[in-house]
Amino acid sequence: MSSKLEETGRESKRRWERESDKMVGQWEKENEEEVVIRCYDDRRDRTQMECVEKSCEIGHDHQTFLFTDTLGDPICRIRNCPLFTMLVAEVGNKLVGSIQGSVKPVEFRDKSVKVGYVLGLRVVPSYRRRGIGSILVTKLEEWFVAHNADYAYMATQKDNEASLELFVGRLGYVVFRNPAILVNPVNPVGLKLPSDIGIRKLKVQEAASWYRRHAASTTEFFPNDIENILRNKLSIGTWVAYYNDDNIRSWAMLSVWDSSKVFKLRIEKAPLSYLLLTKVSNFLGRFLSLFGLTALPNLFTPFGFYFLYGVHGEGPLCEKLIRALCKHVHNMAALDDSGTCKVVVVEVDGGSGGDDLRECIPHWKMLSCDDDTWCIKPLKCNEKMTTSLSEFTKKSLRSKSRSSLFVDPRDV
Repeated sequence: MSSKLEETGRESKRRWERESDKMVGQWEKENEEEVVIRCYDDRRDRTQMECVEKSCEIGHDHQTFLFTDTLGDPICRIRNCPLFTMLVAEVGNKLVGSIQGSVKPVEFRDKSVKVGYVLGLRVVPSYRRRGIGSILVTKLEEWFVAHNADYAYMATQKDNEASLELFVGRLGYVVFRNPAILVNPVNPVGLKLPSDIGIRKLKVQEAASWYRRHAASTTEFFPNDIENILRNKLSIGTWVAYYNDDNIRSWAMLSVWDSSKVFKLRIEKAPLSYLLLTKVSNFLGRFLSLFGLTALPNLFTPFGFYFLYGVHGEGPLCEKLIRALCKHVHNMAALDDSGTCKVVVVEVDGGSGGDDLRECIPHWKMLSCDDDTWCIKPLKCNEKMTTSLSEFTKKSLRSKSRSSLFVDPRDV
């Protein structure tokens, strides 16, 4: 039975890809050029895609921060998903935009559904404000529907007016989460762990069982294929922390994903104050470690990062355990033979202990981002479903007791 379903899915995908070669759109009446949306072809598109990526660095206005090095693989950030695609926008023989997406099964609002994730929308600056972004998103949503996705979701920053205007203002998405991305630099000097805490690495099946038993019911977007994530070659492992005193009924757990093997980041432009702080921090690094402080690493050269996911704790004293686990991961990163892991990153949600997590997870505020915004949209034409989702998102943003958010490392 499963083989027939897989074959049906593959045939649906092949049919959609054949039809996608014919998809065209026109952004302005006075412009006679057509934009063709088609699937990415690695052999013919890789070189041009590198140019598109370089022209769309991440940042605000002309004071740009991050540049992403995909290590020669434009679809590296979605390749580990169970089902994925990349669409490109072409004018003549020139690529002027792209978008990536993936589909996966999750638990959402106590139901098993399929969700499509929108990632990496890019439009070359000289071709913006012509509707190309809208066409790319619309065609990706059609691909989601062809693969039975119930919802589409995406993440942006709350001050990214252009993105919010497109997705929320024009395409019907609604905001349903405002997580924070916490970033902590890695110091080559190891951090001392509390002597009253024990840390143990879990086997894959054991970790999956713990997540399903303790986290699945309290988190939104819990992945139904958690075992596949934990078995992935990029998933370093899962650790649980506990007090050596058996009378203290508290524990915490988290898993680690090595993003440095997928892509690298670097800061290409930054305020002068940031550059000076880096220089001074490196100079005083050995002295800072004596006081338990972390020096700021050189982020102007390509660097990778460890991503913490599935952060979960229970019991009245779990915050100290989470902090100990973060220090444990920091020491792992410091001992990484490649030397490319320079920061540890985790994304946590507000509500349901989210504020506590922000307090107990070590991070530098100047490197972190507290304005991440997740938006969602129902893909099936169901008025009841749309109304229910709108009410849910409004209630979710106001509530202090809402479920937390499970951030899939494959979405990073």
